[in-house]
Amino acid sequence: MTASSQAATVSCASARVHWGSSIHALSVSLGLASAVVSVPVMDSDDALIARSRRGDLRAFETLVERHRDVVFRVAARVVGPEDAHDVSQDAFLRAFHRLSSFRGDASFRAWLLQITHHAALSTLQRRRRHPIDPETVVEEIPETMPVERQPAELLQARERRQRLALKLGGMHPTYRSLVVLRDLEGLSYEEIAEVLEMPLGSVKGRLHRAREELIQLLRANTYDWELPE
Repeated sequence: MTASSQAATVSCASARVHWGSSIHALSVSLGLASAVVSVPVMDSDDALIARSRRGDLRAFETLVERHRDVVFRVAARVVGPEDAHDVSQDAFLRAFHRLSSFRGDASFRAWLLQITHHAALSTLQRRRRHPIDPETVVEEIPETMPVERQPAELLQARERRQRLALKLGGMHPTYRSLVVLRDLEGLSYEEIAEVLEMPLGSVKGRLHRAREELIQLLRANTYDWELPE
């Protein structure tokens, strides 16, 4: 094999690795399967935090863009969507001013959701429990349901989400947060312990009680939840 052939082989192999690891799905969707597109490497949260601490506001804006959806969803499910925007803004403002205190013992997401939880509790303390408006929740919180579902199934699922939102609003705030973080957002037990500043063993025990409370609330006036006996 000539030197030029070897160089061409290495070049093709490198292109295939780059393609498979970074932009394969995008290239297929755009019909560019024969080209290699260079994409910027996404900065890690730690890198963005370091830049933010040095005064790079754009870096912090990137952190906001990356985590704003989960912050809003958690806020909306704890305090209701009417106050979720204010809680989200408050959480990010607190996070910006407290970046110097972030030690990195847990993920930035967990630390940020801890701040969000504190901001949400502060809002709840300023008013009595406010039930979540199901219509607003359905509009504000992104849906993940497959689009191929039939209209009747979509309507039934929508009604169930509405009832679930109402029942979440009736739970104790700590139990509500546990269900939201674990069952709706999928955080690990360790992350939840960090967010709620709760011993790991207590997270598991209280989550069990929270689920039991939610099941009882759902049993109260629903007819089709297929709940365990």
